[in-house]
Amino acid sequence: MESPGHGSHVESLDDRLVSAAQAGDADAVRALLEEGSDPNAAGRNGLPVLCSAVAAYDTEVAEALVEGGADPDRALPDGTTPLLRAVDLGSPAMVTTVLGPQPLLRLSPAEREGLLAAARNWYETGAAEELRRRTGAFGPAETLLVQDNENNHIDQVSLGGLTVRAGHGAVLTELEWAFRILAPVEELVARGVRPPDENHVNWSASRFVLALRRSKETWSAVVAFRHHPLPDHRLFVLSYLRIRLLFESSNRHSYAKAESQLLAAWAAEETDSAVLAQVLSTYNTYEHPDQEAVGLRYADHPDPRVRREVPDCFITNDAVLTDAATTTLLTLARDPDAAVRCAVCEAIGPAVDPIAPFSEARQALLALIRDTDPDVRACAAATLSRSDDRTPAVADAFMALLDEDDRLLRLAGAYGLARQDDPRTEEAYERVGPLGPGFEHDDRADGLWRWRRRNKPEQH
Repeated sequence: MESPGHGSHVESLDDRLVSAAQAGDADAVRALLEEGSDPNAAGRNGLPVLCSAVAAYDTEVAEALVEGGADPDRALPDGTTPLLRAVDLGSPAMVTTVLGPQPLLRLSPAEREGLLAAARNWYETGAAEELRRRTGAFGPAETLLVQDNENNHIDQVSLGGLTVRAGHGAVLTELEWAFRILAPVEELVARGVRPPDENHVNWSASRFVLALRRSKETWSAVVAFRHHPLPDHRLFVLSYLRIRLLFESSNRHSYAKAESQLLAAWAAEETDSAVLAQVLSTYNTYEHPDQEAVGLRYADHPDPRVRREVPDCFITNDAVLTDAATTTLLTLARDPDAAVRCAVCEAIGPAVDPIAPFSEARQALLALIRDTDPDVRACAAATLSRSDDRTPAVADAFMALLDEDDRLLRLAGAYGLARQDDPRTEEAYERVGPLGPGFEHDDRADGLWRWRRRNKPEQH
C-alpha cells in the first residue's frame, strides 16, 4: 500500500501540473511530468488536463502532455475524447499535436471513421452554421483571423458562447493522410482554395499532402488545373510546384524537366497578370534553355508584378549575360517601379566589369545606389559590395550611404568599404553605431573584423 506521504506528494505534483498547463507553461509541464506527475491528471472540471490545453489551443502544452503519456483517446463522460474535441475545435495544429504517434495502428476503424465524419461534417456544414445548429443562437457569428501555426492563419468563429477555428478542411485532409486514405486530387484542390488564400491552413494542408503523393497520376491531375478558369486554382498549382521542389532531393520521381517545360508553355498562355507573375517566379527556380527568351518577351509588360520577375530570367548558373539581356536590364534599371529596379540590381551584377569602369552596367548601379527609394539603394549596395570594383566612384557611393538615417543602409555602406579594403572602414563602422541582437548571422556585421584580419594582422 502506498504511504500517505507519497500519495500527498503525487497529488501535489498533479495539482502543480494542472496549474502549469492552465498557465501555458510548457517547460514546467515537462519538468513536472519528469518528476512523476500523472499526464492524465484531472483539472477542477474533472476532465483530463489535456482537454484544457486543447480548449485553449495551447499546442505547446498539449505536445508536452502527449509526449509525457497523456491519452488522446481517453473516453470522457460526454462520449468524446481529447482527440475528438480537438477535431471539433478545428485547429489543424492542435489535431496534429494530439493525434500522437501511430494513429493508424492505435485507433480502430470505427474510431478513425468517427474522427473523419466529425471533421467532414464541420467542413461541409461550415463553422458558423454548425455552431448555430449546436447552440440555437441567432445572428451573425463573430470572426477573427488568428495564427494557427508559425506560417498559416485561420478564421476563429464565435457564436452562442462557443468558439471554434474554421480549419476543418485542413483537419480532414491531415486525418486522411494519417489514416492512409488517398482522397481524390480534385477534392483536395477544392478544399485548398476554400478560401483562396495561400497562407490559410486549408491551402497549406492540401498542398503539402499532394506534394507528398509522388505518383505521376497525382502530379498530372494537379498540374491539369493550370487550365482552370478561376485564377485561384491556377495559383494553387504554382504553390504546389514550389513546395515540390523542397522534396526533390529525396524524390526518386523527379519531374523538373517536365515542370520547366510546362511553365514555359504556361507563361505564353497565361492572361491574368497576377498569375503570370507567379508563373515566371516559379519558372525562375528551374534551369531552362529558354529562360532568356521568356524574360525578353515580358520586359515591357504593363503590369509591374510581371516585370519584377524578368531580371531573374537572366540569372543562370554560368553567370554570363548576353548583350540582349544586358540591354533589357539597363532599360529596367529606369523602371518606374522600385521593386523592378531592385530586381535589376541583383541580376546586372555579372555585367559589371571593373576593367571597364565606365561600362553602362556599372554606371547604372552607381545611379541605383543613389536611387530615391531606400530599398533600391540597399540592393545596389549589396551587388556592388560583391563585385571586384574598387574604383573611387564606388567607394564614394559607399561613403555617401554613411549619411543615411537608416542604420541598415549605413551598414551596407560600411560593409562595401570593408570589402574594398578601404582605409576608412573603421571610421565607417563607427558611424554605423551599435548593432545589438539580430545581427549574429549577418556577414556585414563581421566585415570590420575581417577587414582588420587582412589589414592589421598584428592585432590578431
